Formats: sequence, structure tokens, C-alpha cells
Amino acid sequence: MKRRSPILSAVFIGFGILGIGVLTPVHGQSAGGSVRPWTPTRLADGQPNIQGLWNNEESNHTPLEMPAELAGRTSFTKEELQARAEARAKSRIDAGDSSGSGDVGFYALYWFDWYWRKPLAGDWPALLVEPKTGKMPAMTPQASQTAAYMREHLHDSYATMEAGDRCVSRGILGMMMPTAYNNGILVLQPPGYVIIHSEMIHNARIIPLDGRPHLDSKIRQWEGDPRGRWDGTTLVVETTNFKAVDNLRSPNGRARQSEKRRMVERFSVVDADTLKYSVSVEDPETYTAPWTVSFPYRRDNKYQQYEYACHEGNYAVPNSLSGARAEERTGGARQSSK
Repeated sequence: MKRRSPILSAVFIGFGILGIGVLTPVHGQSAGGSVRPWTPTRLADGQPNIQGLWNNEESNHTPLEMPAELAGRTSFTKEELQARAEARAKSRIDAGDSSGSGDVGFYALYWFDWYWRKPLAGDWPALLVEPKTGKMPAMTPQASQTAAYMREHLHDSYATMEAGDRCVSRGILGMMMPTAYNNGILVLQPPGYVIIHSEMIHNARIIPLDGRPHLDSKIRQWEGDPRGRWDGTTLVVETTNFKAVDNLRSPNGRARQSEKRRMVERFSVVDADTLKYSVSVEDPETYTAPWTVSFPYRRDNKYQQYEYACHEGNYAVPNSLSGARAEERTGGARQSSK
């Protein structure tokens, strides 16, 4: 969405006034006029400056997993990837809605960020870069059973609804992965911290950089307990202490998040307008193997964050539950009428 929160704008401007750093570094040139390797400016506490608004919406045109027809290949031309991105966008537009079903109740195309911009390809035909097969690892038997139960009982109770629909949390993956809309994030860097503010549900991840230990293992949180450090111009964030959640967003649908989950994110400065983002997930109670996705964030100073008043008047919960009860009373007439 495209309206900046006035409060966040004031905070953002305030950091600049305090001398934390220049928001948009520029490329440097040598005396001979050739472009030098780009190096970000440093903030007062020594951090490389990545403050500002960033967007990952272009990666909506890259599928999560490697397409079957590309399996085994290790190199691709930019032209080929661009053609595939354009074809993917056209197929989604031709389908007419997010699911391709044409059914009532799905978002219209104008809800989606990718609908409004020319398709752009990444540097790889899939978001998933590990495992090398290009396919997501299978879920464990326990996680598969839990996921099936949650699908079957999705609207039996608020307790079985997806946590994001309840406006509680989309989790780190729901916050950082490309999604239908609200793909912009705001990065702030007060001394000793990095703050990542997501428009979706207005999550704000506060990441300390001072080497403090993680919280006691008895303390569990929806988005875990993050700890960050700079490795050159790459911000590395390790997150542990996750709360076990049975119905949380994952890249390929909804899955269980266990207390054994560990995530490592890397934000690597490429140039003034590009961060290469990757996240590696280890969750042995949910997936049979670790996996990693990678894609770019682009600087987007024109992006404006809307206020996301999700909890107030969240009619999705009572409407979904009451609709399910009505469907039960009619014996599932909606499905049987098809």
C-alpha cells in the first residue's frame, strides 16, 4: 500500500536530524572516472547505512520452487529469466484472480502489488536456493498431520484459524517473503540496533547488535528472539526462542512453527539501491531438512506505508466462523451446488 504512516515518517526524519546518517548513499568514482566498488556510508555507531524504505515485490514473479522443466540446469540468461517472469505475470492476469479459480471471495487483481508494475526477473528462476534440488523439503509426519488437521478444522474455532488472519502475527516469513501486497519494509538504525518495520500487521522487529545472549529458553515469542551482527557489509540476524504455533504462514502455505526453529537471515549490501536477502530455516520438528530462500530488496523511497489497523474491527474472524456455522446448518450446500 502507498500511504506513509505520519508517525513513522516523523521518527524516520528524526533519526536523520540526530545525525545518524545520510539515507541514500551514492556511487563513488575514482580520479580517472571509473566506478569504484560501492561501499555504504557508516552511521555514528559504525553500522553500514541501510536505513530507508525497501521493497521485494518484484520477486512475486519468481516461483518458490524450481520449475520442473528447468531441473538440473545451473545457468540462465537474464533474457530467459525476464521472459519467464513476463509469462508468469500474464498467466496470473489471464486467470483473473489470485487463485485462478474465478470463484467468489478471492481478491481482485488490483489488490496485488505485482499487477501494477512491469514484471522484473531476479537472478535465479526460483526463490529456493537450498536444497540444490530446488524443491522444499518434506514436512515431518507430525507436522504433516498437524497441517492436515488445521486445514480440515480451519474455521471450527478462532484457535484453529491462521494467526495472520487473527491479526496476531504472520511470523518472520510472512513478514519478509514476497506476498500479495504490503511488501514494503522500513529499516531504522538507532545506535546499537536495527529495526525492521513491516507494513503487514505493523510488526516491528527490534534487533540488538551488542552481542547480548538470547533470552532464557523458557521465554518464547511469535517472531522469536533476534540477535544481529555485522559481517563486513552484511547484516546477519540469528533468531531463536520461537513460540510453537500450529497454523502460521510458510512459503508454501501454512505449517507448524516449533520451539526448535532457528533462522539465520542475511542482508547483504549490493549497491545503493539493492540488498540481497536470504533466510535459512532449521526446524527439525516441522521439516525433514533445512532450507534457504534468497531474493533482492530494492530501495523504494516512493513507497508509503499505510496504517494497518488489523485488530480494530477485524470482521474476518466472526464472519469466517459464522459463515462456517451457516454452511454446517445447510449441509455444505455451497460446495455441493458446484
